[in-house]
Amino acid sequence: MKNEIRIFSPATVANVACGFDVLGFCLDSQGDEMVIRKTKEKGIKITYIEGYDLPYETDKNVAGVAALAMYENAKPDCGFEIEIYKRIKPGSGIGSSAASAVGSVFGMNELLGKPYNKTQLTYFAMKGEALASKSEHADNLAPAIFGGFTLVKSTLPLDILQIPTPTELYATIIHPQIEIKTSEAREILPKNIPLKDAIAQWANVGSLVHALHISDYKLIHRSLQDIIVEPYRKQLIPHFDDVKFSAMEAGALGCAISGSGPSIFTLNKGIEIAKNVKDAMSLIYSKTNIDFDIHISKINTQGIKIIN
Repeated sequence: MKNEIRIFSPATVANVACGFDVLGFCLDSQGDEMVIRKTKEKGIKITYIEGYDLPYETDKNVAGVAALAMYENAKPDCGFEIEIYKRIKPGSGIGSSAASAVGSVFGMNELLGKPYNKTQLTYFAMKGEALASKSEHADNLAPAIFGGFTLVKSTLPLDILQIPTPTELYATIIHPQIEIKTSEAREILPKNIPLKDAIAQWANVGSLVHALHISDYKLIHRSLQDIIVEPYRKQLIPHFDDVKFSAMEAGALGCAISGSGPSIFTLNKGIEIAKNVKDAMSLIYSKTNIDFDIHISKINTQGIKIIN
């Protein structure tokens, strides 16, 4: 059995417009790399971090907290070292903390001979995710572990459903270089919502899940509507309305905030429309003094993976 493993832990999009805290999908073109290594000395140590200034203290790092949760359950006769090559900017809205949490538990599980299934790994990773967002939710974690689209039916007990991915679906994601903390983005949300809005939102969730199962792109378009969270969170993202309008004019099936922002995602039918949407979204921010990154990604149906 191996004593060291290098993994690619992918970025993810959570909420997917109408599915606040329950829906997510996995990206193919962005992610962190991590190295997990068995040691004779017991315990969890973070030995190297590259890319962003993150804490080395195990109990203050998302990857460390998730690893500790699994370690205390497994009680292995060894320890682990974690190296983090951080490529996903913290606070970007595409699952940076989730990638760290998922990476540590996935790597440890592989080195221990896979005693835990994907749902159990998600449970341990939730403990790390809670450090970043101040709440235990799995809408970024689940797609990173399972791949493709996922729906978190319940967190207590944890119940995750995999949803099929239509073959022509591409995501375009723009990341304006500002930071929005997940915990702060949750604080601005209303504690109560009108019943008519709740009914409309869960109808959109149901129809989106159905549309993904039958690859109905027109229904995907009609379902990607967020009338509960977006009206509040969009005020944190400069030029959001202009970006969304331009993306939809360019042919996007839908456009919404990725996670808690500031990244904005679109889903598109086909690579050519995804490219057109990329150009349209870029044009908006190119006229401002806000730096941005933008990329196109196929939906990653594998999720986290081992690399050489």
